[in-house]
Amino acid sequence: MEFALRRRNLIRGAAIGTGAVLIGSGAASAGPALHTERPVLTHGVQAGDVDSSGAAVLWTRADRPSRMWAQVATRPDFRHARTFRGPQLTAATDFTGKLRINGLCAGQTVHYRVWAEDERGRSLSATGSLRTPRTGDQDVRFVWSADLAGQGWGINPEFGGFRIFGDMLARDPDFFLCSGDFYYADNPIPESITLADGRVWRNVVTAEKSKVAETLDEFRGQYKYNLADTNLREFLSKVPLINQWDDHEVINNWYPGKVLTDDRYTEKNVDALAANAWKALAEYTPSALTSDGQGRVYRKISYGPHVDVFVTDMRSFRNKNDEDNQPDLASGVFGRAQLDWLKAALTASTATWKVLSLGMPIGGIVSDGKPNQDGVPQGDPGQPLGRELEVAELLTHVHRAGIQNLVVATADVHYTSAQHYDPSRAAYQEFTPFWEFIAGPMNAGSYGPVKFDPTFGPEVRFHKPPKTAGTGPMDGGQFFGEMSVDAETLALTVRLIEIGGTELFQVEIPAS
Repeated sequence: MEFALRRRNLIRGAAIGTGAVLIGSGAASAGPALHTERPVLTHGVQAGDVDSSGAAVLWTRADRPSRMWAQVATRPDFRHARTFRGPQLTAATDFTGKLRINGLCAGQTVHYRVWAEDERGRSLSATGSLRTPRTGDQDVRFVWSADLAGQGWGINPEFGGFRIFGDMLARDPDFFLCSGDFYYADNPIPESITLADGRVWRNVVTAEKSKVAETLDEFRGQYKYNLADTNLREFLSKVPLINQWDDHEVINNWYPGKVLTDDRYTEKNVDALAANAWKALAEYTPSALTSDGQGRVYRKISYGPHVDVFVTDMRSFRNKNDEDNQPDLASGVFGRAQLDWLKAALTASTATWKVLSLGMPIGGIVSDGKPNQDGVPQGDPGQPLGRELEVAELLTHVHRAGIQNLVVATADVHYTSAQHYDPSRAAYQEFTPFWEFIAGPMNAGSYGPVKFDPTFGPEVRFHKPPKTAGTGPMDGGQFFGEMSVDAETLALTVRLIEIGGTELFQVEIPAS
């Protein structure tokens, strides 16, 4: 059969678990609609959470109330395409909509096109493509990074916009793992930044990005700003997204229950800000998150027999940022429910490689103003304390259960690094050696390096921090990582790559 969908699974407009699933209906309003005779798609199309079950989520946004429609085919000319009726796009979700497609056949390049329709007519279509994982042996390649439009470094047309997405697209990845900080809600974008040598960085500016985000519309505006970049829109139309969040989707170093003293904010309750950020996250990412607050960021995405990605949430369930040196702790950065899920999901995984996607590195010391800590460790070289206790529990479970081939992909600290953790160098020794790789920023200030806590025995094998902290994309220092699995040897090759496509570091890790 030429078409990419198993026909017995297709029911137009069906409920969850069959055919097409409609995602999204919530509350608020968008800006004024464009006064054209028919709807307009304003921010392109995206696909996300493509997995071995044959599922994918398609996303778009229109300029007015209308209905989302989609066609899916294995041919770019859309011959033999099937049509899916999507959700109503309303002010309740800022005219965004998501449509879950089930029954995609394995090992296919799937072409899709999306449009919006109302009583006046039908919008022009926006097209995209994705690759589904195979059920048998298949090389897998994906890229990951984080930290976009931070520290005032926004879209600069003279620089070419968010150029790093063109570099990532050139690697032809199967999917993109965004490790958090997809925008900086607490970093307004100025019209320009003058560098020490007199060079001037000139930003595109919008009203929502000219102040810190507090209202729902201001959080929505963070996504709209980034999606104004043509490089990002093209990338997301061709590379499926797996999205998680970290702190700057809400505010720097946030945790539940935090109360702000920042004079820039009229809303001091971080939980209220996080609720608006969650709704915007659900509306503007191609994931199964729903804008009513249901669902969760942490989840497993299986991409064929060789790669399982374990997406985590290190913000929503964390304890208060403090000295992080308690000898016992009921919660840390994961929380009990997520930690138990993660242990069970890793145990059940049959994938060759288990990719643990973390918002922050395990051993990197990240301060929240001394003596408080935002990261996992606190710098004590001895046995695990505070949040390290959760990590020790996880690593010991992996060791005792005989779970092989665990690798960590992470970001947050605005430079790139590769470190190997080994019990022979560690104060805490009941774990199996593993690698951790840091990549980012994509278009933000460069910082680092951070110091590493010796509790779990990290050894930095490579890093590239900036010569001067805070330098922006004009001076390089923007990074992404690539992981690829060879279906024949099952080895994992990891590359750390700088903007422009320069490969800085490569290591091949054999599968156990």
